This record gives sequence, C-alpha cells and structure tokens, in this order.
Amino acid sequence: MARPSMERNRDRDRGGRGRDREEPELLDKLVSINRVAKVVKGGRRFGFSALVVVGDQRGRVGGGSGKAREVPEAIRKATEQARRRMVRVPLREGRTLHHDVQGRFGAGKVIIRAAPPGTGIIAGGPMRAVFEMLGVKDVVAKSVGTSNPQNMVKATFDALGRCHSPRAVAAKRNRTVGQVFGQGDSAEEQKEQA
Repeated sequence: MARPSMERNRDRDRGGRGRDREEPELLDKLVSINRVAKVVKGGRRFGFSALVVVGDQRGRVGGGSGKAREVPEAIRKATEQARRRMVRVPLREGRTLHHDVQGRFGAGKVIIRAAPPGTGIIAGGPMRAVFEMLGVKDVVAKSVGTSNPQNMVKATFDALGRCHSPRAVAAKRNRTVGQVFGQGDSAEEQKEQA
C-alpha cells in the first residue's frame, strides 16, 4: 500500500507534474562579454564574464550572468541562470506594455513607455535584447545614469516587475476592469467611494 505514494513522491521530485506539458522553445541572446582579471600571487589570472537574456518571445524573459576561464563555459552558466530567473510580463495585444513604468538598479535608471503600433523597439543595446526576447514589438525606452550593461538589464527587469495588467489590478481590488478605469460606475457609486 505504501508503494504508490513513494512513486508519486519520486515523480514529484523529478518534476513529474510537468512531464506532459512541453516547454516552449526558448531563445537566448548574448548581451555582453567582459574580460575580468583575478590578481593572484604569480600575477593576474584572466577569465570571462558573460551576460545573457533568455525568452520565449511570448511574455516570458529572464537574465543571467556567469563567469568562467573560457568564454563558452561563461555563456553556458549565464544561460542556465537566466532560465532559472524567468519572469512573466503581461503584454497588451501581445505587442507592447500596458502602461509606462520606471525601473532602477544601482546607478542605472530606465524609463519605459508603451507605444502605438508601428513604432518598433526604440531602446539601447542591452534593453533592446530584453524586449526582443520578451516579444515586445512597440516600445520606447530610455536609460539614464549608466551605460553599464549589467545595471541596465537589471533596471529593465526591475521595471518589468512593476508592470501589471488591468485584469490583475481589478482582481486585487475585487472589482471589474471597467470599474478600475472608472467606467460602469454610476455617479452615486462614485460619490460613495469619494
């Protein structure tokens, strides 16, 4: 009798619940490679640091960094970390963000604005990589304060973490989407809320 529960636990440990679902194809983009040095007794020991962004171009994206003595190993470590740190971002019409948002990390500050159709991705290099892997087609972004790719990517993820869909906000407030936007409320209900 104890055997089925042991099998269930084994399936759960191996990720048995997700075996039936297929993982969507993830694309990765190398943002930057940097040569780093470690000073040791005999001199300097050189290695490489890689920054990678991974996404499915349908609303999921992640970023990671890795260090190693060889470039391919650094890229592999960064890609693994990016896959573990994936986040889901709600997109409006599958092409842009729902609202304007700001993000900050260290000296890096980014301002991201939703854009009308046909605008394209207007953003600097590291931020462009994040938006391409996310699947955003129309966005305007500006980085203020730093050109360091690590800080720009982390500030972008900070901003994307602050993005909310109207449906999520309505659910959090126990209201309908129309009520969140001020539609559907009668004048009497609005007076009661004020």
